[in-house]
Amino acid sequence: MSSSTKHSIPVAGFVVTLVGAILFSTKAIIVKLAFAGTHTDALTLLTLRMLFALPFYVVAAFAVSSRSSNVKLKGKEWAFVLALGMLGYYLSSLFDFIGLQYISAGLERLILFLYPTFAVFINAYFFKQKIAGVQRVALLLTYAGIALAYFGELAIDSSNPNFYFGSFMVFLCATTYAMYIVGSGRVIPHIGSTKFTAYAMLAATAGIFVHFAIAGDTTKFQAEHGLWLYGLLLAVVATVIPSFMLSYGLKSVGSNNVAIISGIGPVSTIIQAYFILGEKIVIEQIIGTALVIAGVILIGWKRKPAAIVEEVTAA
Repeated sequence: MSSSTKHSIPVAGFVVTLVGAILFSTKAIIVKLAFAGTHTDALTLLTLRMLFALPFYVVAAFAVSSRSSNVKLKGKEWAFVLALGMLGYYLSSLFDFIGLQYISAGLERLILFLYPTFAVFINAYFFKQKIAGVQRVALLLTYAGIALAYFGELAIDSSNPNFYFGSFMVFLCATTYAMYIVGSGRVIPHIGSTKFTAYAMLAATAGIFVHFAIAGDTTKFQAEHGLWLYGLLLAVVATVIPSFMLSYGLKSVGSNNVAIISGIGPVSTIIQAYFILGEKIVIEQIIGTALVIAGVILIGWKRKPAAIVEEVTAA
């Protein structure tokens, strides 16, 4: 068998992974459409997203817990999983949705794409993991790219009084999600990615529901035409379906290839934002996006499959 045959990527696996990455990238587009088409707020929209996604994760949690190989969680493990779920899928998602009210979908995706670099810093500071030479290059590329794209975006959106606040909210999203990624990387090897994700999502859903019960407005569910459709699209099209597609991709084409193919995410978001939302594309954004993607791919090149599954489901 020739070397090219040995290292060829299955077409089906490539296509499924590519489509899954593109579907994930529609999240920001759907959120922006919901904000433009209704008078909803971030908490209400996030609540609907989790409401529709909830049945899928309940089934997943029940299925994995029924297996003979199921790992029983201890008290500290339960607390760790629940805390990570609240951090990664509740607070992180809430920050992201709030930020999307004030900045473009393209810029949101680029800022959010910084979370692997934050994870590198967290591991280096708290767990004394040395930053390798290739990671230093990746960090330089990533931050140069985001700076270039950010100032290009600022020139377009200079009249927006909430531009910096929205950017800061997405920055918080990337930061909290990086914490979640670091923590999940230490839990998943013991209990498995499916069980961890299902239980973490259930914990986040509980947190969001409590938040909505305290501060939400149920009248918006009836008053806002089309709101339920946006919630359904966010849950199924931008969350559940692509998560299964990326899982299939990991088995079919391997984690390194999934990391590379998933780099289409920011590009896909920017293109969709241009055609669907009418957002402008400037040369600084194009060059910055290329630098950010290159840096993130370098950082994630040797990442474990379980970690990549978590990362591509960002917020």
